[in-house]
Amino acid sequence: QVTLLIAFICVRSSLWTDYSAYSYFEVVTICDLIMILAFYLVHLFRLYRMLTCINWPLSELLHYLIGTLLLLIASIVAASKSYGVSGLVAGAIFGFMATSLCLMSIWLSYKISCVTQSTGESC
Repeated sequence: QVTLLIAFICVRSSLWTDYSAYSYFEVVTICDLIMILAFYLVHLFRLYRMLTCINWPLSELLHYLIGTLLLLIASIVAASKSYGVSGLVAGAIFGFMATSLCLMSIWLSYKISCVTQSTGESC
């Protein structure tokens, strides 16, 4: 979450050379931040116990897959359009860092939910 916030701040506070590329980057980072916060609050307040009609591990996996793919695309576009502007380069770098952290989160989420269920262990 911190790397997404830093990437958003770097891009927001820099001078833009291409409005559409950086507004897309901002929208993707903010939407990803909001969704991560929503899933965090669901786990924090244990809302998944009350809302049993939703498959929470699957929805979290889909969120991370879609969010990571969109963040990777946004970071590539931001990196290609940020020639010579240091704030935009920093935003793209933090975008790539956030992408790698999201990939690690996907792996840990899969490992915790699927491997633990298949071996019969309980959390």
